[in-house]
Amino acid sequence: MKQVAEKSAFKINGFAMLLVALALLAFSIWEGWRFFSALALRSDWGALGLSVLAFVVFLVLLPGFFTVQPNQAKVLVFFGKYTGSVRDDGFWWANPFALRHEVSLRVRNFNSDVLKVNDKHGNPIEIGTVVVWQVVDTAKAIFDVDDYEEFVRVQVETAIRALASRYPYDAEEHETSLRGSPDAVAQALTEEVQERLKIAGVRVIEARISHLAYAPEIAQAMLRRQQAQAIISARRLIVDAAVGMVQQALEHLERENVVALDEEKKAAMVNNLMVVLTGDQAASPIINTGTLYG
Repeated sequence: MKQVAEKSAFKINGFAMLLVALALLAFSIWEGWRFFSALALRSDWGALGLSVLAFVVFLVLLPGFFTVQPNQAKVLVFFGKYTGSVRDDGFWWANPFALRHEVSLRVRNFNSDVLKVNDKHGNPIEIGTVVVWQVVDTAKAIFDVDDYEEFVRVQVETAIRALASRYPYDAEEHETSLRGSPDAVAQALTEEVQERLKIAGVRVIEARISHLAYAPEIAQAMLRRQQAQAIISARRLIVDAAVGMVQQALEHLERENVVALDEEKKAAMVNNLMVVLTGDQAASPIINTGTLYG
C-alpha cells in the first residue's frame, strides 16, 4: 500500500483574491456596458469578448474560496491526486477544481463499550476504556484508512482484548494486574493503541480503563476468593508483627536482667504472647499465683 505523507497546499489569502474577483466582475460589467452603449453606433465585439471572458474567470474563481476554523484542516484533492493540506485558520483561496475534505485536529474522547473478555488466567471480566486522541497527519487519516473514526473504534477494542489477555484481573503485590496497577496498565494500553493507530495519522494522548469488573456469572465466587486472600494476607501480617514483638520482648527482658528464663519458660511465654497477639478477641487476663510447674 502506498502511504501518503502530509504536505502544505498552495493557497492565497482569500481577501486578496476576493479583490481580484471583484475587479474582474467590475471589468466585465464595464466592458458589457461599453458594448451595449456602442451598439447603436458600431459593433464593439472586442468589448463583448472581454466582458464574457472576465465574467467566466470570475465564476471560475468563486469555488476556490473557503474558510478554515481553528484546529481544523482542509485536505485538497485535484482529479484524484493529493495536492496538500491547509492547516492555517482564516479565509483562503486555492485551486477551485480541487475537492476539499475537512478534518478535525481537535482533541477527542472515545468511550469504548463495555467488553466481555478473558484475563491472563482465563477469568471472564468486563472492561471498558476511554481514549483521548487527535489527528496529527491529515493525509494519512484521509488516504491510508477508509474511515479513520471507525478505524479508531475498532482498533481500540482490539487493543483492549489484547491487553486484558496479558494481565490478570488481580494478583499479588509484586505482579502487575488490571486492578492493582492502574498507571502501568494505562501506559501499556496507550502504547498498544498508539501502535495500532499510527498508520491512520492519529496520536493517542492518553488511554485508561474506565470500567473493570468480573463477569456476573463469577462475580460472587471471585468476591469470596478476594475476601479469603485478604484474610490470609492480614493474618500473615499479624503473625509477622507478633513474632517481631515477642522476639523484642524476650531480648529486652534478657538485656535488662528483669527475670531469668529457661527454655521451657521462654516457650510458654512465646505461646501465651502469640495467642494474645494473634487472637480475634481481646484476651482475658488471668493471674497465676502458683508456679509454672503446678
